[in-house]
Amino acid sequence: MPELPEVETVVRDLRPLLAGRTVVGVRHSAKKLRRPWRPAWNARVTGATVAGVRRRGKWILVDLLDAKRNPPVADAPGSPVLRVHLGMTGQFTVVPAATPEPDHLHLAFALDNGTDLLLRDPRRFGSAEWFASRAALEDEMNAELGPEPFGLDAAAFRDAVTGTARNLKAVLLDQTIVAGVGNIYADEALFRSKLHPARTGKSLAADECDRLRLAVEAVLTKAIASRGSTIRDYVGGSGLRGGFQNEFAVYGRTGEPCPTCTGAIACERLAGRSSHFCASCQKSSPQSKTKKATKARTV
Repeated sequence: MPELPEVETVVRDLRPLLAGRTVVGVRHSAKKLRRPWRPAWNARVTGATVAGVRRRGKWILVDLLDAKRNPPVADAPGSPVLRVHLGMTGQFTVVPAATPEPDHLHLAFALDNGTDLLLRDPRRFGSAEWFASRAALEDEMNAELGPEPFGLDAAAFRDAVTGTARNLKAVLLDQTIVAGVGNIYADEALFRSKLHPARTGKSLAADECDRLRLAVEAVLTKAIASRGSTIRDYVGGSGLRGGFQNEFAVYGRTGEPCPTCTGAIACERLAGRSSHFCASCQKSSPQSKTKKATKARTV
C-alpha cells in the first residue's frame, strides 16, 4: 500500500504537470472504487482549473478553481477539492491523451494541453471524491488524522506514545497519532530507533520517545529522496518507480542478516501486520529494566 513517501512523490510529480491546467472532460468506469465516484461530479470538475496539488497523510488533494466563481479564488475555504487515495494498488499519472488506455482504468480527466490525468487501481481499494468546500474537507480530515510527521511537537508525541498500552507497531500505524506512516516505514523507523515493535507505548522513557520521533522523520525523509518504495504496482505521478526498496534494513527481509549485527531478521504478526525486526538490536524490554537486572546480578 502506498504510504507517505510514495504519495508525496506522486504529489511532487503531478504538481508541475497539473498546475494551471483546466479539466475539459471526465470519463469514469462503471466498476466502483472503495468510495464510488458519483457521475454528477463530472460536471462539477469539468471546466475547473487546477490551483495546486498537495498531500495530507496518505491522501492526494487537488485544489481546484471553480469556473462558476467570478473571479475564481485559489485556496479559499469555499474552493472545491478533488481528494484521491491510492488504496493498495492505485496509480495516479499524467500521460499524453493518445496513450493507449490501460487496464483497470477508473477515472480519466482530460486536460486542456492534450494530456490525461488517469486513476487506475486493479484491486479497487482506492478512491476519488469531489468536495465542494475545502473547509468542509479539512474539517473532516483533521478530525481523522493526527499531525504530519515532520517537525512533530516532542512533548505531544511523548504524551501520545506513553499514554497507551498498545504495542509500538500499532501506535505508529494509528493515523490519529501521526499521519502517513504505514507498515513499511513503521518497521524501518523502529529499527532505526532500536525499539522492538512489541514494546508498549507506556514502557518508553522520554529519550526513547524522542529517538522514535526523530527516526520516523529521518526514515520518511530518506524514502522521499528515493521516490518511495516500489514493491509491486507503485509508480510516481510521472510513471517512474521508487528506489527505497533497495535500502530496506528490515522490512521484507525475514531470515536475512541484520545490517548492523548480522543476526537474522525476524518477523512477527503485530497489530494485524507482519512486523520485521532484529531481536538483537531491538530489545523487547525497556532499557532501564535491563540495567536494573544487570546491577542486581552483580551485587
